Amino acid sequence: MPITVVAGAQYGSEGKGKVAHAWAQRSQEVVAVRVGGPNSGHTVVDENGHHVFRQLPTSSLLPNTLSVVPPGAYVREQVLLEEIAAFGLDSSRLVIDPRSVVVTDADVEREVRSQLTARIGSTSSGTGAAVQRRVQRDGTLTRAKDLRSLRQYLGDTLPLMHQALSEGRRILIEGTQGYGLSLLHGLEGDFATSRDTTAAGFLSETGLSPLDVDEVVLVARAFPIRVAGNSGSLENETSWAALGERSGRSLEERTTVTKRVRRVGEFEPEIVRRAIYANRPTHLVLNHVDYVADLSAAQGVQQARRFVSEVSNALDRKIDLVGVSESAFVDAELRALHST
Repeated sequence: MPITVVAGAQYGSEGKGKVAHAWAQRSQEVVAVRVGGPNSGHTVVDENGHHVFRQLPTSSLLPNTLSVVPPGAYVREQVLLEEIAAFGLDSSRLVIDPRSVVVTDADVEREVRSQLTARIGSTSSGTGAAVQRRVQRDGTLTRAKDLRSLRQYLGDTLPLMHQALSEGRRILIEGTQGYGLSLLHGLEGDFATSRDTTAAGFLSETGLSPLDVDEVVLVARAFPIRVAGNSGSLENETSWAALGERSGRSLEERTTVTKRVRRVGEFEPEIVRRAIYANRPTHLVLNHVDYVADLSAAQGVQQARRFVSEVSNALDRKIDLVGVSESAFVDAELRALHST
């Protein structure tokens, strides 16, 4: 019974959405599950441009995909409805568990008032406040079943996913954020998100069994990022201008939710090692290798190849795929880029 879980190895924005979309393309039929809430965005680039997802799995773009929002997820009504409309999903291609929790305006206002953005670099999306209300069990919770706008999409997702597994269909769980932001396992206390961000944590939000998982895809990036502001430590922090000089092009990244410029640092192996221990991946993907050097030149390809080898040695772990653009992957030797 095949389940793939995609997880991040650092502090988010490792390219999990891109990887999940590519993994889904390999299968004939996929049930794609997006866990978490609207506090992070996943991007896919295809022939039709850039597509940003905050609620739906990125493989919603593919016609052979059934998208699932499981009971452990957190839903922002307007964000979800906008994505449903943008990607043309109907009830035959999307199922939302009625027990998933709604992030309300009051949740967002509560996080804004608490100045979470200034204190820990939070996106103040309201997700953490909704998590807190779920734990309090005080009768104030709004669930997906309470929203008239979502009624046509509601369904009990556990038996649906179990049936898909029985039929041999692959379930692809698209995790959010990164290991270093885990509320349980991150190393910096308050500088964390409101949930666990390991493959096991993502799986628990779906209700599926770990015995059915046969793939864990761990995604890292060549230059880890953190969100803007006081968002925690970042080893060997550098600048987008410095990276731009290496790659021969202008570079700058902004967060999907707040649109603020991200902080960026040199690759640091320790957080990725810990993520490997926690997730025990069957596949390791290293994205943003095109930031290392100009990959249109043979010398740049050689520099990138050395970089990948150094990262692999530092982790004592084979790297299975390398991301060399917003949409493309090659093997760790970068053979598809240059023969030298």
